[in-house]
Amino acid sequence: MKLTLFDLDHTLLPIDSDYAWGVFTSTIGWTDPLEFNQRNDEFFAHYQAGTLDIHEYVRFATAALRQQGPIHAQAAHVQFMKTVVAPVIKEQAVALVRQHQQAGDEVLIVTATNDFVTRPIAQAFGVDQLIAVELERDTAPGGSGWITGEIVGVPSFREGKITRVTQWLASRQLDWADVETTFYSDSMNDLSLLERVTHPVATNPEAPLRALASERGWRILDLF
Repeated sequence: MKLTLFDLDHTLLPIDSDYAWGVFTSTIGWTDPLEFNQRNDEFFAHYQAGTLDIHEYVRFATAALRQQGPIHAQAAHVQFMKTVVAPVIKEQAVALVRQHQQAGDEVLIVTATNDFVTRPIAQAFGVDQLIAVELERDTAPGGSGWITGEIVGVPSFREGKITRVTQWLASRQLDWADVETTFYSDSMNDLSLLERVTHPVATNPEAPLRALASERGWRILDLF
C-alpha cells in the first residue's frame, strides 16, 4: 500500500489557514482586530519557533467561534472558503494531489490546524481522509453539542502527527512496515514525521528545512 501524506498550510496552501481564519473573524467583527491580531501574531511566532502550546492556542483560536454558535460559524466558514481560501488554491497543488490519487495512493492531509477550519479545505482538494486537531464537542446529556475549546486525543502537531498516523494505520490493521509512505511538508515542525516516512519531500520549505533537506539528499519541491 502506498500512503501519501500532505501537510496543509504553506504546503498545499500558500497561506496558513488557521491564521487566516483568525484574521477573517476579525474582519467580520467577531473580535477586536488590534487585540486579536496581536495575540494571533504572538502565537504564530511561537509556532514558527517550535514553541507553541497547542492547547492554549486552540482555546484562544476557538473563543469567538464558541461564542457565535454553530449556525453563525458554519455560515462564516462558507464565506471564508469563498473569499479567502478558494482564490489561493493553486492548480499545481490540486494536480499534485490528483497525481497521487490516480496512481492509486491512499491520500491524507495531516495538519496541526483544527478540523473545523480544515475539513472543508480538504474537501476542496478532493481529499476525504483528514487528520487534524480534533476539537472537543459538548456531548454530555443536555450539552450544547458545540465546541468546548479543548482538544480530543493527541493533537496532530509536531511528534503528535506520527502518533495520529500510527493510530490511523492501526485502525486499518496496518503498521508502518506495511506501507510505503511519502510526506510533503514545508516546516521544521514536521521534522519527526519527515524522518519517519519512506520518502520525505521538503515542499516550499522554510530556510532551515531547505538546508537540512539539501544536506540529507531529500527531494525539494517548490510547488509555489
